[in-house]
Amino acid sequence: MYTPPAFKEETLSVLHDIIDAASLSTFVTATADGLLATPLPLLLDRDEGTHGTLYGHVARANPQGTTPAIGAAMATFMGPDAYVSPSWYASKREHGKVVPTWNYVAVHAYGAAEFFTDEDRLLDVVTRLTDRHEKARTEPWQVSDAPAAFVKAQLRGIIGIRLPIDRLDGKRKMSQNRSTEDRAGVSAGLAASPRPEDRLLAAEIPA
Repeated sequence: MYTPPAFKEETLSVLHDIIDAASLSTFVTATADGLLATPLPLLLDRDEGTHGTLYGHVARANPQGTTPAIGAAMATFMGPDAYVSPSWYASKREHGKVVPTWNYVAVHAYGAAEFFTDEDRLLDVVTRLTDRHEKARTEPWQVSDAPAAFVKAQLRGIIGIRLPIDRLDGKRKMSQNRSTEDRAGVSAGLAASPRPEDRLLAAEIPA
């Protein structure tokens, strides 16, 4: 990921927070047949390995789970993002030499992917993923709520993924390269947007 110094995010805990906050990632592997990519919810174990380890699963019918990967795999995670209009810049009124851009947060995680079909490991992954996404509900659904024979049959239909993270690239592009006046204009423009995501992002623009 191209990351100019002004936008580079290197703090491990912050990168982990961005990964955890992302509802969905894109899991990418290079193969002899070309690139394969699957949108996936992935679970981060922060304490496993130097940079953490990702877990998830794909459908057994998905060729990405059975096609040998060449080199490292990559999982991409997107945080908040928003279009930035040049009309918000104070410098537009001064000289007009401005163009649109996009502000966003992104993390790319790289590592050698392991695929597995062991039933106990699969059950652990789906249980942890389910618990993570159900925990905010008043009455969380649990894997154990389903009949054991049914769960066992479902596990036969998936392939697990383990991705020990060797490297993390983080980018937080929040108009840091603009003047104080331009950043204030971007923050105000986003705060006035009808899009809720834009309004949330307004507070992330540095003063």
